[in-house]
Amino acid sequence: MSAKKAKAKAKPKAAVKVEPIKVHAIRIYETGGPEVMKFVEVEVPVPGPGQARVRHTAIGVNLADTYNRKGEHHGTPLPSGLGLEAAGVIEAIGPKVTGFKIGDRVIGLGGNDAYCEARLYPISGLIKLPSWLDDRTAVAALLKGTTTQYLFNDVRKLKRGDVVLFHAAAGGVGQIAGQWAKDIGARMIGTVSTPEKAKIAKKCGYTHIIDMSKQNITEEVMKLTNGQGVDVIYDSNGFDTWGDTLKSVKRRGMVVTFGSASGAPPAVDLHANVGQRSVYFVRATSVNFMTSPEIRRHAAAQLFKRMKAGIVKVKVNHVYALKDVAQAHRDVEARKTTGSIILIP
Repeated sequence: MSAKKAKAKAKPKAAVKVEPIKVHAIRIYETGGPEVMKFVEVEVPVPGPGQARVRHTAIGVNLADTYNRKGEHHGTPLPSGLGLEAAGVIEAIGPKVTGFKIGDRVIGLGGNDAYCEARLYPISGLIKLPSWLDDRTAVAALLKGTTTQYLFNDVRKLKRGDVVLFHAAAGGVGQIAGQWAKDIGARMIGTVSTPEKAKIAKKCGYTHIIDMSKQNITEEVMKLTNGQGVDVIYDSNGFDTWGDTLKSVKRRGMVVTFGSASGAPPAVDLHANVGQRSVYFVRATSVNFMTSPEIRRHAAAQLFKRMKAGIVKVKVNHVYALKDVAQAHRDVEARKTTGSIILIP
């Protein structure tokens, strides 16, 4: 029998049957402090139409995770998972999946359920990773880098010569923002809470550093801008820095609030606080800017492009085991961390 006929008579390989699996995950049954996070075993079902099961290799920790844990953001009913992003490998796919296959390295977004060893994702929530980028660095960079992308492009187009005040300059977003803005040609003023963090921020492209432990933010900004104030302020701190934020922006400048690490900003009296300077305000959140898979993948591509070119360098500064996530949250909220933090399943 010819090889051709033998091939024709060969039976097709049977499809590998996909079964549900058991994995460890973090669940909260009530909102509150880090102690409400429980390390439990859960079942991950078989992927349905348009879904993939991803085995996690690294999980991102973001400040928003602490807000969700405390119930400060509207989320899914309890009990709930936590975590917004994780990198891993696709190990099973459901029907009607195109563009992705088993073995692809991806980052999964969405669902507030990334603190786990594996989970199902809709294909719309996956972003492929380039071969040159390792999983840990990718997950440390993605949400923070795409946040920077929309802050500097969609919220307000940052341009050469702009004078910017960026709070939490040594944080995960702050470090990426400093490098990105330096490449654009903006003049960056960063705030930090310790001398150690000042050194980190300086290495990330900030022209001037304000150490809040020994300097007054507004006084320093006015010295650096000849009394004019800055073009735009990016504030993720909230309550603690809000008074200085309102006093440090220039006439017809912009204040962008995109977080509340120290608590929600106080209410603003537009007439009494900033009426004489006609200041613009934006409350920026990913849910209102990263509104489709195409937009998210475009933002990721812009980030990866800058990382590959060496414009943006991301270092994983803190690594915790998944089961030790409570300690990770304690350290974040105590401002003991700098840059990016990840969990390892």
